[in-house]
Amino acid sequence: MLHAFGAELRTLWTSRSLLWVLTRREVAARHAGTAAGIAWLYLQPLLVVAAYYLVFDVVFSMRLGEGAPARAVGTYLIVGALPWMAFCDGVARGMNSLLDAGGLLQKNPLPPVLFVVRAVLASALVFAPLLLLVALAYTPLHGFALPVVALIPLLALQWLMCALLAHVLAILAVALRDTVQLVGFLLSVGIYLSPVLFPMALFPQQWRWVLWLNPMTALVQGYQQVLLQGAWPPAAVWWVSLAWLALLAGALNVLVARSRDQLVDWL
Repeated sequence: MLHAFGAELRTLWTSRSLLWVLTRREVAARHAGTAAGIAWLYLQPLLVVAAYYLVFDVVFSMRLGEGAPARAVGTYLIVGALPWMAFCDGVARGMNSLLDAGGLLQKNPLPPVLFVVRAVLASALVFAPLLLLVALAYTPLHGFALPVVALIPLLALQWLMCALLAHVLAILAVALRDTVQLVGFLLSVGIYLSPVLFPMALFPQQWRWVLWLNPMTALVQGYQQVLLQGAWPPAAVWWVSLAWLALLAGALNVLVARSRDQLVDWL
């Protein structure tokens, strides 16, 4: 049924050694020429979340209302903002990966999927340790309760979703360059259509369905449940995330099957 998608997975498995080499080079390229080296990759998102904490929790001491998963605004914001930054970084870099590798793909018969997954995997290598560091910093809230282990499948689901969505968008971007501009805009406003900035309870009841159009809504809720309350994510988090994965896998299967013979020519 998903023959083209299955072929992509087999390509990734048989080329896993090459994929790892390409990923390491991608990480190295992101900090090449800097004095601080690889530290910059981790410092930038850390400084952003540190700014959230200082501004909202220390300077203004802003608090959320009753019923919110956390009272301190900065503490609540960081749990959703860091996964959102990881999602945007992986999707944006993966979407542009085929365009960036156009010259190389035209001269060498390499599988295009390697370049998409390389970009997303490199982002995962940067943000996954940071998310685990945040989990350690939130120990007073979750107390290392058993539901903290749910972070592992949540991270795996987020990486899979990034890889599938980035591959779908990479093919669309090669076929139509406007995709890059449109997705860039959607990623910049997408944070407002998610529970990253405000709990879902603060959204008007009649408009909450819009939040579920954002593929990160369920995962952000899962992170908040685990890190802020030390509780298991509700079943909806898993079902909605799996539904997004199935939808993206189906779309990717169609796009790969239809673009296989022309993709390199479009670059």
